[in-house]
Amino acid sequence: MPQTTPYSSKFNPSTYSSSHSHRQPVEENYGGLHYRDNKLVSGSLEALIQLLVPTVDYYPDKRIREMAPKIVQLLTEWTETFPYDFRDERMMRSLKEMTHRLAFGDELSRRAMQRLIQRLLRKLTTLGQYEESLATSTAAAMDRPLVLKSKQQLVRRDECVLNLCDDPFVFAQQLTHIEMERLSYIGPEEFVRAFAQKRPSDNHKSFFSKRKASNLEAYVEWFNRLSYLIATEICMPVKKKHRAKVLEFFIDVAQECFNIGNFNSLMAIITGMNMNPVSRLKKTWNKVNTDKFDILVHQMDPSSNFYNYRTALRGATQRSSTAHTSQEMIVIPFFSLFIKDIYFLNEGCVNRLPNGNINFEKFWVLAKQVSEFLSWRQVICPFERDRKTLQYLISAPVFSEDELQLASYESEGPENNLERDTRRSLRSELFSENPCSRH
Repeated sequence: MPQTTPYSSKFNPSTYSSSHSHRQPVEENYGGLHYRDNKLVSGSLEALIQLLVPTVDYYPDKRIREMAPKIVQLLTEWTETFPYDFRDERMMRSLKEMTHRLAFGDELSRRAMQRLIQRLLRKLTTLGQYEESLATSTAAAMDRPLVLKSKQQLVRRDECVLNLCDDPFVFAQQLTHIEMERLSYIGPEEFVRAFAQKRPSDNHKSFFSKRKASNLEAYVEWFNRLSYLIATEICMPVKKKHRAKVLEFFIDVAQECFNIGNFNSLMAIITGMNMNPVSRLKKTWNKVNTDKFDILVHQMDPSSNFYNYRTALRGATQRSSTAHTSQEMIVIPFFSLFIKDIYFLNEGCVNRLPNGNINFEKFWVLAKQVSEFLSWRQVICPFERDRKTLQYLISAPVFSEDELQLASYESEGPENNLERDTRRSLRSELFSENPCSRH
């Protein structure tokens, strides 16, 4: 980067001999850049960026052969760390233009840029295929809930998830597969784009941009789906003893998720079991030993800003950093809290200091958190896939909130007049002559 003023030829450094050591420094400003003794010392962000941008008449360094490897190194790190930036046609066009310019200066750099673009295109193609598959499975899951209702009642059965997979460890492993796959497609730039779009308090709507942070939003929706799936499986069985078995099974799954370091699935399971339709099933809960569940709830207790969870997360992170096996490397944070931490750090600290300088400390802390996230998402899930269980987790129909409440009342009847009125109201709404009117 040029370190001298535009008129540096007017100055001859050799004229500054020791006899001039006590002179006053020469201060100069050009286009928002501040120089001292012909050396750049500060400037606005816009001016600093502009200084780096080549034009027809100006190159930051005319020694293109010397610059080319550094440009390639910069662009390689950029495209590998923030590939989604290049989904923008303007960004991709600029990248190809840079490749064309480098071709005139250095053959090795030209070939490196071609390989860079090929890797980038493969990555973006894979991302597009994943998002298309995700959209298809999401749409299918949304269309499927109606199969849980017959003409006048909810479809409930004692055949449950235990008929598919009765091993809590295997089930937790399949949850971890889904979590890690979805994490791997979240680009770090999505955090920036999401928070630049909307504040979470605005109109009580999601602050994710559907086009620019779709993978973030899809991951949060997965958490909600898993919570409702847990509640559905517990409320589905007609017999109390079968509901109790499902409860015990998911408590064991939650424990295995904790042991693995899959805190997101752990919290989703706890959330599903704490939903009112499940928590009110007192007769069912009385048949279950809840000691293990109580410990897990304590670990994810939101009091003191999730102190217990944050302690466990630090432990898992430390284990990952000194891991001897791929399983020990797994860290899947409670993602909603992770997003809130980044959001409030972003909102709670100014971007610029009173003197106009960039608040580098803030961005350093943000970068540290996102970098930690990048290290978590790069881990390859070591567990064997169980395709039937994976398909069930992704596409099994779930009860809506109202359907869950009604299924709960049918499992264990209303205890007071308010609950009896609620059940009648739910029956009337869910089994009206035109069920599609609810959509």
